[in-house]
Amino acid sequence: MPIIQAHQLTKHYGKVKALDGIDLEVREGEVFGFIGPNGAGKSTTIRILLGLLRKTQGEISLFGGDPWHDAVALHPRLAYVPSDVSLWPNLTGGEVIDLMAKLRGSINSRRRAELIERFAFDPSKRCRTYSKGNRQKVAIISALVSEVDLFILDEPTTGLDPLMEAVFQECVRELKKEGKTIFLSSHILAEVEKLCDRVSIIKDGKIIEAGTLAELRHFTRTAFVVETEKQVDGLSHIDGVYQVENDGVRIHFNADASALSRIMAFLAPFGVRAITCSPPTLEELFLRHYSQK
Repeated sequence: MPIIQAHQLTKHYGKVKALDGIDLEVREGEVFGFIGPNGAGKSTTIRILLGLLRKTQGEISLFGGDPWHDAVALHPRLAYVPSDVSLWPNLTGGEVIDLMAKLRGSINSRRRAELIERFAFDPSKRCRTYSKGNRQKVAIISALVSEVDLFILDEPTTGLDPLMEAVFQECVRELKKEGKTIFLSSHILAEVEKLCDRVSIIKDGKIIEAGTLAELRHFTRTAFVVETEKQVDGLSHIDGVYQVENDGVRIHFNADASALSRIMAFLAPFGVRAITCSPPTLEELFLRHYSQK
C-alpha cells in the first residue's frame, strides 16, 4: 500500500477551488517531489495530509489511515518541516529541538549533536535572535533527529545558504538509503531534480504532469549542436525539429525525441563531425507549462 494516496482530492474555499481533483501516490522509500509556484495548491495539500484542513471531496490516505480522523495515531510516524517557521522567542534553539524530541518520547543525543555540527548551528542562542535561515535549521534538525517513517518537507531550504542546502540534500539521500519516505514540496527545481525519484507538477490546483524525471523529459525537446563538413539546408522542414539556427557548418536546433532517427538520417550526407546534445531540465518542463495560458 502507498504511504500517501489521493484520488480526485478537492478543497474549496467558498467559490475558490484550491485543489481541483488531484491524484497522488507516494511509495515507501522514495523521494517524491511536489512542485509548483506559490498559490498552486502545494501547502493546501500538505495541510490536508497533516489533518490541519478538511477535504471538500475525494479520497486521501496516509499510512492507510484518514489524516483528518486518525491524526493522533498517524502523527508519531511522520516529521514535518514548514516553509515559514515560528518558534518560542524566549527558548533557545537547543531547547526547542529537545522539546520537540520529548514530545515524541525520546531523543537520540548523538544524532542531535551530529546534525547541529553539520548544519553549523548554534543551539545556545534564543530563538528571537535567529535569522530566517537559523529558524529553518531548528525545524530541519528537529525533524531529522526523529525516528519516523515519513518526512513531509514544505519548502524546507527557504532561507538557507547554498552550503547548507547541500548539507540538507546529503541528509535526504541518507534518509532514502535508510528506507525512509520523503515528500518534498519545493519551487527550487534544481533541488528537486537532484533528489527526487518521481515528481508531480501542480498548476491552479490540478496535477498537470506526473512521473519520473526520465518520463517527464519525454514531453520536452532536447537541444542539439551539430558540426558538419558541409552546410546543412532544409533541416527545419523535418517534423519535430524546432528553432533551427544555422552558423555555417555548425547548426543549433531543438527536437522531439521521436524525431531523432529522421534527423540523423537527414544529417548523415552532410558529413557529421560532432554532435552535442543537452537533455531538457526539469526547469524547462516547468517553465513550459507555466508559460501556457
